[in-house]
Amino acid sequence: MYAVIKTGGKQYRVYEGEILNVEKLDAQEGTTVEFDEVLAISDDNGLKVGTPVLEGAKVEAQVLKHGKGRKVIVFKYKAKKNYRKKQGHRQPYTQIRITKITV
Repeated sequence: MYAVIKTGGKQYRVYEGEILNVEKLDAQEGTTVEFDEVLAISDDNGLKVGTPVLEGAKVEAQVLKHGKGRKVIVFKYKAKKNYRKKQGHRQPYTQIRITKITV
């Protein structure tokens, strides 16, 4: 059984017990969060797809930790103009464990 959820402007295909990193959520470590924007659920009866979301479906997850991703270097350069700009970025994330998928 899996579900497709939407959070942080992205869509994720999740299974029960799966650990994944999503865009940073406003939740304390160890708390439970619910995702109400469930786009699709697949189980033994087949695939159910919402228009755009499934009514009454939700996915529960436990917040494991918050962190920052790997550093991405942004380097801007213009030839023959003595212009160089180096900048780094680390995207914050929240690591969650999917605990329950309900239809």
